Amino acid sequence: MRIAILEDDLALASYVEKALSDAGHGCDLFADGRKLVQALRRETYDILILDWNVPEMSGLAVLQWARENMDSPPPALMLTSRSAEEDIVAGLSQGADDYVVKPVTPAVLLARVEAIARRAYPAPPTDGTEKFGDYLFDARTETVEIAGQPVSLTAKEFALALLLFRNIHRALSRSYIFEALWGRNPDLPTRTLDTHISNVRVKLNLRPGNGFKLLPIYAYGYRLETLV
Repeated sequence: MRIAILEDDLALASYVEKALSDAGHGCDLFADGRKLVQALRRETYDILILDWNVPEMSGLAVLQWARENMDSPPPALMLTSRSAEEDIVAGLSQGADDYVVKPVTPAVLLARVEAIARRAYPAPPTDGTEKFGDYLFDARTETVEIAGQPVSLTAKEFALALLLFRNIHRALSRSYIFEALWGRNPDLPTRTLDTHISNVRVKLNLRPGNGFKLLPIYAYGYRLETLV
């Protein structure tokens, strides 16, 4: 997963980042709330970890902004030293999916994060197949069928298509898609993603007549929508 961490204590931020990155998650650190909001306008994150008392804009205010301004706000975990009952109630009432009081061990933090992820992003079926309308994906063989007819995709095209279908109606930033397919900071031309998007759109016939539309989002990325 891609996780944004809002924490102005650099030592604690590094501690949280290490606990999550050791488990395979990608993390971006933010020391003040306004910078995180700026990032949310152009980037996609799967989970937010928010300290309450940070400069410029509190973690609670960031949470409120996300709930009011984002079509699909990511789930959020409040990680704060504020332990009063009214603070916990306020955080959860504002929309936090969990509330953890500092200090926290890496194991507990990771367990809380992964519990949120299980609720927000259900695991794919154990048999490896996923169906979206007439589109049948088989992750074991990296193959796709449309109404029973096989479609030839490269491995990257398959990964891109499955990522888009798993996130229907969710806008995905270009960097989020790049990271999901090629890892962080890939040395690739920016047109690489556009080429793969074009190939997937054509090969899977993603048009309104088939009930799906793949939209570019200016200065952000792409979103797959279902029209049925």
